[in-house]
Amino acid sequence: MAPKKPNSAKRKIARIWLSNKFDVSAKIKGKSNFINRYANVLVCGGRANDLPGVRYNMVKGKYDFTWKEHINRINARSKYGLKWDDYYWVVNEIFDKEEV
Repeated sequence: MAPKKPNSAKRKIARIWLSNKFDVSAKIKGKSNFINRYANVLVCGGRANDLPGVRYNMVKGKYDFTWKEHINRINARSKYGLKWDDYYWVVNEIFDKEEV
């Protein structure tokens, strides 16, 4: 989808059929994704300012909407996204480098 006037980059959106029988548009966050047709996703509110009619965002790290890019963030994490157990491998890599 193309954004409103001053912006020009194409935005990735998906038409989603919710469990309460609503059909909405949601923005796909991040650089890239592994999303397929008929995938289960978690949707949270929050509109995209330059996309008319898009009022929801898809949450990465829940259900079938997984991360593709490498994550380096440890301290502040998303409320709806990955938990500390999923970051455990990142922490181990950091401590291994400090010991050497």
